[in-house]
Amino acid sequence: MANVGVAGLTAEQVAERVATGRSNRTPRSTSRPIGEILRANLFTRFNAIIIALCVLVLVFGELPDALFGLIVVVNSGIGIVQELRARRVLDRLAVLGEEPVRVRRDGGELSVPPEEVVLDDVVLLAAGDRVPVDGQVLVTDQVEIDESLLTGESDPVHKAVDDAVLSGSFVVAGSAAVRATAVGQQGYAAELVAEASRFTVTRSELLSGIDKFLRYITWLIVPVGVLLVISQLASRQDFASAMVGSVAGVVPMIPEGLVLMTSIAFTVGVLRLSRRRCLVQELAAVEVLARVDVLCLDKTGTLTDAAMDLAELHVLVGDEPDARQVLAALVGTEARPNPTLQAIASNVGEPPSWAAVATVPFSSARKWSAAAFDGHGGWVLGAPDVLLAPADPHRADAERIAALGSRVLALAEVDPDRLAAPGQLGHVTATALVVLAQRLRPDAEQTLRYFAEQGVAVKVISGDNAASVGAVAGALHVPGADRPVDARDLPDDVGELAEILEHSSVFGRVGPQQKRTFVAALRSKGHVVAMTGDGVNDVLALKDADLGVAMGSGSGATRSVARIVLLDDNFAVLPSVVAEGRRVLGNIERVANLFLTKTFYSVVLALAVGVARLPFPFLPRHVTLIGALTIGIPGFFLALAPNTRRARPGFVPRVLRFAIPAGVICAVATFAAYWLARSSGTTSLPADRSTATLALFLVAVWALALVARPYTWWRAGLVAVMVLAFVVTVAIPFTRHFFALGFANTVNDLVAFGIGVAGAAVLTVFVLLTPEQ
Repeated sequence: MANVGVAGLTAEQVAERVATGRSNRTPRSTSRPIGEILRANLFTRFNAIIIALCVLVLVFGELPDALFGLIVVVNSGIGIVQELRARRVLDRLAVLGEEPVRVRRDGGELSVPPEEVVLDDVVLLAAGDRVPVDGQVLVTDQVEIDESLLTGESDPVHKAVDDAVLSGSFVVAGSAAVRATAVGQQGYAAELVAEASRFTVTRSELLSGIDKFLRYITWLIVPVGVLLVISQLASRQDFASAMVGSVAGVVPMIPEGLVLMTSIAFTVGVLRLSRRRCLVQELAAVEVLARVDVLCLDKTGTLTDAAMDLAELHVLVGDEPDARQVLAALVGTEARPNPTLQAIASNVGEPPSWAAVATVPFSSARKWSAAAFDGHGGWVLGAPDVLLAPADPHRADAERIAALGSRVLALAEVDPDRLAAPGQLGHVTATALVVLAQRLRPDAEQTLRYFAEQGVAVKVISGDNAASVGAVAGALHVPGADRPVDARDLPDDVGELAEILEHSSVFGRVGPQQKRTFVAALRSKGHVVAMTGDGVNDVLALKDADLGVAMGSGSGATRSVARIVLLDDNFAVLPSVVAEGRRVLGNIERVANLFLTKTFYSVVLALAVGVARLPFPFLPRHVTLIGALTIGIPGFFLALAPNTRRARPGFVPRVLRFAIPAGVICAVATFAAYWLARSSGTTSLPADRSTATLALFLVAVWALALVARPYTWWRAGLVAVMVLAFVVTVAIPFTRHFFALGFANTVNDLVAFGIGVAGAAVLTVFVLLTPEQ
């Protein structure tokens, strides 16, 4: 290794390392590679089945009967275009959400993208930073590293000079200069870092349910298809006609558009959210938030602006100028002041030129920072209820002020020797109370009202004083804000904690590890939990929640573990995310009802025809026409339509409760009309098939009408247009001939119409009598 000082590399050394591939660049994409996108959309099981069936029709039948083969082109084309479009949009957003890395080069400091860090770079780290590379500590100012995402150990680790740090960990307190010893794929957590910013299709109840349907259907197709081929050969047709009839029976069993519609609905939802500056790092995150019933909010940065104002300085000992000078000196010891210290710094002037002989940086676990200055004593700044004794009257004053909604810090004098063992400060003497005014976000109340109306319980979880948190929550009309809970008094047992969380909504003095326990306790009660946050103290809870939502201005560690990042820190976007999730879930359920109804009526009809040894009642072009008008075209519009219905568990059984009876009723009505027409002996097979087509269309379009509820003008219009399209197809000689529709027997056709209407009535009664889950 080159011996690099704290001054860092020169521009020439950086260029040489980039040229030789020793940079932190790793294959990172917010989507699958283009080749994988093409393979995933083209080479599917169902595409292979449809193409094989299409070839059989082209060999043994007529060209119009191979029309269903266009499904492969349309499905694959739409899927490829949608994913490529999503890839472009999300790649741009991911760059915006990326945390720059501070490095020292040529003796100066500059910020570079993570992938531009090179081997031997001197990386500057401060609280809230995610460590981008493996490295060795060159200089440290009480730096503490949390490696829990790598090792599972939750306690921060103090790092001394020459200690190793690992990529994927994050800084919780202090600062350090680190020399990069391993970059890119050589880093300890290269895979973790890549996964943190990858756009993926993860497992979800919706996708798992669809996969389950597809597995069952695959097993059904083979035996039913074999039975159908045997029955068609036994029905005294020639071999070519038997093969075409068999294909007509197998094709509608395949829900070829269901996966496509699901992917499109997810992708369009993500793209819609991207226009609101919301980066969704996993497709399934849209669905998860729609299922959320508990939303845990960090107060600062979510309900209030991260920026604060120094409202008052209550000097208890000495005079105000001295207190301001001490505050300025304390703030000056922090490498990267947090918003609280920034608010103080903007009002106390420039730090004095005091030499710090010992420092303890701020951490969320300690809730204070301290420093000892040569000739000026030791000072500590932090939470009054942590620093001051219960009997101290100044602590009561701080509680009273905090109960009005302000954030209060205590400035106290401490024995400088105590800072060598920061866990034991001993007695401190309060010299001033620092009162910070918190700014409520203007959209917070409206957003909270939305979640209350949607039945989502809100839990305000903060590291601040419980009374202060309660005052802020009360101003926003959060239920239970008048009974804030001090988390230090809560039990460690998850079961006991879960009971308290069920009945309380506002919590103060919550530690980083405790936030994680809160999430576990809520999930133990069966809740789907979303957690928002922006600070490094939120990382563990964000990671463990069903859905982590980070603010764009938050720490890099926070953004890396969150599934959703609000790039503009706009808390008011969350209702839009919920709405998108509900739109996706509700609409895909509608579409799944249609596709699975078609699968079930195809299976039942194939079994009935096989047992009766009749020619199949449809040509492939007939099922293509009915599928397009009752499923394909309306399903596309329904999948992308607005839908605010609350998400409900039980996707698979709920779809089956509709699709199985609807499919059976469609099949029975169709077979009855076809069997009666064949039994009359007065018409030809093409006319009987037209009769069957009429019966199936009537029941299937009525199933569409039931699925499209509740009606809006466009949903009613969509159903009406599909009916009109069928009428026009029958009325125009060219299309009637193209789809081989010849209604040659009025009596049979009227009987089919009556059977279709009766089937629609039976289906309606069944749906109305079936309790909704």
